[in-house]
Amino acid sequence: MTYKARLKVSFDTEWTSNGYGAFDDETLPEEHYTFEIPCEDINSIQLFRFFGTIARTMGHSEQGIMKGATSLAFNDMRSFEDMKKVADEFDLFLAEEYRNKVIPLENENYELEKQVRDLKAKLARCENPDSEQYLDEEIEAMTAENESNN
Repeated sequence: MTYKARLKVSFDTEWTSNGYGAFDDETLPEEHYTFEIPCEDINSIQLFRFFGTIARTMGHSEQGIMKGATSLAFNDMRSFEDMKKVADEFDLFLAEEYRNKVIPLENENYELEKQVRDLKAKLARCENPDSEQYLDEEIEAMTAENESNN
C-alpha cells in the first residue's frame, strides 16, 4: 500500500484604492501565493519551518516567528515535564527549575553567589601566595558558607 499526502496553503492579498489615485511604486495591487509540500515523511521541525516561510511571506519578522514558536512550546497549557524535555534538547534552562540558584531568597545564600565568592577567594589566594593571613574575599566566602550551613 502506498501512502501519499500533500499540504497546500494559499495566501492571497488585494489592495483596494483609497480614492487618492493609483497604487504607489512599491505596492502590488494583488498577490497570490500557493505553498505546497509533500508530507508523507515530514517531521515537526520541517513542518514548522514550512509555516515560518508562510509567516515571512505574510510580513512577519524572524523575531516574531521565533517568539510565536517559543510561546507555543513554553506556556501554561504545557506540562512542566514536556517543556523540560524540549528545553534540555535545546540546552535551555527553565526559570522554575533554577529559581533558587539565580533569584536570592530573603536571608538565604543562593548557589551561584556562593560559587562566585568561593572562586574569588581562590583566585585571590593564587594571586597572593605569600600572604599568611586570609584575604577579604576568603573571609567573605567562609562567612557565607558558614551562614548557609546554619
